[in-house]
Parts: sequence; structure tokens; C-alpha cells
Amino acid sequence: MLNQFSRTQLIYGAEAMRKLATSRVAVFGIGGVGGYVVEALARSGTGALDIIDDDKVCLTNINRQILATRKTVGKYKVDVAEERIHDINPDCVVRKYKTFFLPETQDQFDFCEYDYIVDAIDTVTGKLAIIEKAKKAKVPVISSMGAGNKVKAAMFEVADIYQTSVCPLAKVMRHECRKRGIDSLKVVYSKEIPMRPPEDLSVSCRQHCICPPGTARKCTQRRDIPGSTAFVPSTVGLIIAGEVINDLAGI
Repeated sequence: MLNQFSRTQLIYGAEAMRKLATSRVAVFGIGGVGGYVVEALARSGTGALDIIDDDKVCLTNINRQILATRKTVGKYKVDVAEERIHDINPDCVVRKYKTFFLPETQDQFDFCEYDYIVDAIDTVTGKLAIIEKAKKAKVPVISSMGAGNKVKAAMFEVADIYQTSVCPLAKVMRHECRKRGIDSLKVVYSKEIPMRPPEDLSVSCRQHCICPPGTARKCTQRRDIPGSTAFVPSTVGLIIAGEVINDLAGI
């Protein structure tokens, strides 16, 4: 019988679709990268999604985040994502957490419940906590490296963290993973040297903050506010989603 996943089943087959339908994936961070991960997982028939993000949609997210439109500005990203997931697949079980994942908040999550974990957050301490917790639970995890200040989408690739180079975030993660005895980690990264955008005060969040009221972590609190495009974070997110789907389906 035809359904919304029939074209996917033509490629993967009925058994793989059953595996996807019975899989539960956690996506930590549903912004520029993670939002596209969630989109592709929902459109591929993933049966259950845990979405974790404490942020609200900001006007400046519209240039790159699939959840960001004029209508969603000011809404929690996890609320917008839940509605969108159910518009795509009403049968998908969604658990949402308005939580900023850090070592201090990790006890809210039982990683043994997941079939796959996506790290799409941008804090090193949080990323390491996700990875260590996933490794301890023996659950596959894939991690996004730096996507900000880059413009060459075709340069992104899948690699083990110890095969990476150039990317400043990957360098830090290699060092920290080695210290913690983490012997492997699947990542998506690029060898493109990040640009250093000039400080343009006319479009600076530091001068003209427009974060929605109640935003816990304003851009103005960040040490550096990276530039981004519509096509780089989306590329990273879709590459990650492809890895998750293929691994779960046994391809």
C-alpha cells in the first residue's frame, strides 16, 4: 500500500523501513544542523525522536534554520519541531526537552533507550558529555564539527575524529577524546579554513540584540558570533541524517 515513505522503501526495502519505524533517535541541538537532521529522520520514517534544545527561534535564525520562519520567531524550537514532525508523520513518537545539554543536565537522559544519538550542539563540554555517555551505553553516536564561518558545502565529509585536520573544533575534540580514552568517533567536518568575518556593527547582535523575551542564552553572551549561510549547516545536517538512516537500516 502506498504511503508517505513508499519512495524510500523502493531503495531500502520493507525490512529496513521496519527497522527505521522501530528505532528511537535522540538529536541534541535542533538549530542549523540539528533541524535538518530531524527533518530528514522524520521524512525517512524514523519511529521515535527525542529532540533536545532550550532555545527559541530568533529572527537571525531564518537564514539557515529549517524551523525558523516569520511565524515561528519567539517559539521554542522543540515545540515547532514537534508540530512539523507530526505534520510529516503523525505516528512518530516525539519526546521534547527544553533543556540545554551540559554535564550538569545529563542525568535527565537514559542513553540506553536510544538506538542512535546525534550531537549537533556547539559547546565542547556538552559534546564530550554526550559522547562519553553514548560510549558508556554502547549506542552509536555521530558528532557535528564546526560549520560556522564556512562557505564550501562540498568540502564536508564523514571521518573518524582522529582522521580530521584543519577544523579548529575537531582539533579540540581530538585532544579531549584522546585524554578520555575515546578510541573512535564518527564526525562530519570540513578541511575548509574558517573565514573571519569583519565586525559589522550594523548587523551585530552585540549592538542590536533581538533575542525573544525569556531567551536563556543570548547571542550577546557568546565569545564569538559566527557567520553562516543557508547551505552549509543544512548540508552537514543532511549528511549526518544520511549516516544515521543508513546505519539503522543496515546499509
